Amino acid sequence: MAGAIRPFLSRLSTPNYIAMASPSQSPSRRLANLTRHLLAPSSSSSSGELSSVGAPAAAAASSPARTTSSKGFAAVLVCIFEDSRGDHRVILTKRASSLNSHSGEVSLPGGKVEEGDADVKTTALREAEEEIGLDPALVSVVTVLEPFLSKNGLDVTPVIGILSDRALFNPVLNKDEVEDIFDAPLEMFLKDDNRTTRERNWMGMTIPVQFFDYEAEGKKYVIWGLTAHILTRAAAVVLQRQPSFSELPRPKNAPVTSKH
Repeated sequence: MAGAIRPFLSRLSTPNYIAMASPSQSPSRRLANLTRHLLAPSSSSSSGELSSVGAPAAAAASSPARTTSSKGFAAVLVCIFEDSRGDHRVILTKRASSLNSHSGEVSLPGGKVEEGDADVKTTALREAEEEIGLDPALVSVVTVLEPFLSKNGLDVTPVIGILSDRALFNPVLNKDEVEDIFDAPLEMFLKDDNRTTRERNWMGMTIPVQFFDYEAEGKKYVIWGLTAHILTRAAAVVLQRQPSFSELPRPKNAPVTSKH
């Protein structure tokens, strides 16, 4: 399989979704069907443009960030499993309060691409293992979404993987980076329930940013910004339906641009 993997930089510059693995475990029938769906070449379509935090691709293309080179590359793992009721859930973390960046915020496992990483799949799986002790052998990577532009100028690529047996995963948290781990229903990010939108300034533009309130085991979490928008995009691709809300209305002050 290694010989079939294209060079990393080439992969990053390709806007289409990329199927990259065949499952090695024996998942349930629903997860097997989901895997086949995501591995199918026609299962997704890409706009061919870079997505951004709360702004449509056209606005991102016209923002100051798009006129300069990226400040770096990162990847996050959207790790999906099926609960006892057959619903799809996604693993999330709460970052340690001692971190200098995004302390105490909810995020997906992930981080910056390192020199030795073969591709974004490697980055996402490595970071998940380092942060929460998730064995890469338990995860079947099925597709990669288009990169998102973070407020710090990073190109963040979501990697979708399936955890076929949640019981085999025993979290071991890196307390220097992760304060807590929990999971949430993937479908939640397509619903208007417990969702609010707030306007934020992003690279000179006023944009809508999504906030989702969630409670699990007596703990309250707020999932917002980049993580929320990635999860809405991932849920739309995995569950094959659009959100019940208008996620990305045109930002104020965004110039009119033609799509290409």
